Amino acid sequence: MNLIGIFNRRLTSFQIIILGFAAVILLGALILMLPISSRSGEMTGFMDSLFTSTSAVCVTGLVVKDTAGYWSFFGQVIILILIQIGGIGVITMASVVSLLAGKKISLMQRQTIQNALSTPQVGGSVRLIRFVIKVTAMIETAGAVLLLPVFVKRFGTVGIWYAVFHSVSAFCNAGFDLMGRHTGSFSSLCAFSGNLYLSIVICVLIVAGGLGFLAWEDIAAYKLKIHKYRMQTKVIIASTAILILVPTIMFFFIDFSHMHLVRRFSCSLFQAVTPRTAGFNTVDFSSMTDPGRVMIMLLMLVGGSPGSTAGGMKTTTVAVLTANAFAIFRRRKNAKLFGRRVDDEVVKQASTVLFMYVTLFLSGALIISLIENQPFEKCAFEAISAIATVGLSLGLTPGLGVVSHIILMLLMFFGRVGGFTVVYAALSYREGSELKYPLGNITVG
Repeated sequence: MNLIGIFNRRLTSFQIIILGFAAVILLGALILMLPISSRSGEMTGFMDSLFTSTSAVCVTGLVVKDTAGYWSFFGQVIILILIQIGGIGVITMASVVSLLAGKKISLMQRQTIQNALSTPQVGGSVRLIRFVIKVTAMIETAGAVLLLPVFVKRFGTVGIWYAVFHSVSAFCNAGFDLMGRHTGSFSSLCAFSGNLYLSIVICVLIVAGGLGFLAWEDIAAYKLKIHKYRMQTKVIIASTAILILVPTIMFFFIDFSHMHLVRRFSCSLFQAVTPRTAGFNTVDFSSMTDPGRVMIMLLMLVGGSPGSTAGGMKTTTVAVLTANAFAIFRRRKNAKLFGRRVDDEVVKQASTVLFMYVTLFLSGALIISLIENQPFEKCAFEAISAIATVGLSLGLTPGLGVVSHIILMLLMFFGRVGGFTVVYAALSYREGSELKYPLGNITVG
């Protein structure tokens, strides 16, 4: 079935993306409500099912029911399917179905794919989709194979399912785990905090999913010839390296200095990688220092890269804003990255993304804090985790009320489909007028 073609042709590509995600979330919620989806064999309430489905499709990882303890094997399979669909994109999956059915991809569908995958041009959409599926299958399979020794050794044959589940969850930056029945509900991967091998494998999967498929296209085409990469790919790789290295050093010397060397490095690296935007954790965040938790929140807000399985504002947004700040400090007319000028329109878009994310997470956190009578810092942590589709938690989410859960679901949805997608879909975006108003002077800073 061609999901894109189901919707009215008068809809914009942004509206199709919104409706596509909403349809999959609703379908997932209805399936998770069924008695077969829970271990107890009882029906699950609509709100709990909807929250779980939203978190899975939006690859967030915030949960109100422990994934392993509450959901049956069937329910876990459904959650994994929702994660996979949400990770590579609803539109991408719909296009794959169309291609397998032998249908041609129309120009409107190609434009929708372009907006969904954040590609620079419409051309090459079908080729890119095939590349996305190939890369996803290869990396997730390799990840499952590498995780097999750890999980099979500890859990026996069921470890095969655990290896597959956690490989997909890590690559899709979802943060769902199956450790609840063995190490305690909502414990994530804390039982493996000293396992350097598992930490590195999970980190590699997270980073691989968060780089973006356009970056992987450059890597596949040019290998180590970095000078041939797109400017965007260079920015992504440089930003990712900095955002891993700096927090790792900070955590190593501040938060985990009391641990032995191997566990210290393992925890430092893992906590530097997972906030952007995977949602796994190997330590209790409530035991971390205030600077450590602030660093986690900043990393969550940044997120992954465009066209990836990750959420957040994106590494390129932060890079553009940083370059623009340096340009202003040096009294240069334009921001510059890797010897290339950054268009002023891109700078305006980056500023708008920052404004939207900060405004929404602060508003959501404030409302939740007032409703639940909880400390603002904890509510801000959960709100950032939701809008950046991370899934890390200070343990607040399961005990929140219905209104707070709705707020978190809206933040997750906004964070996954993208701020501009939501705005353009709501406003039926059209090209702006060339009319210019008289110039007015205003002082800032």
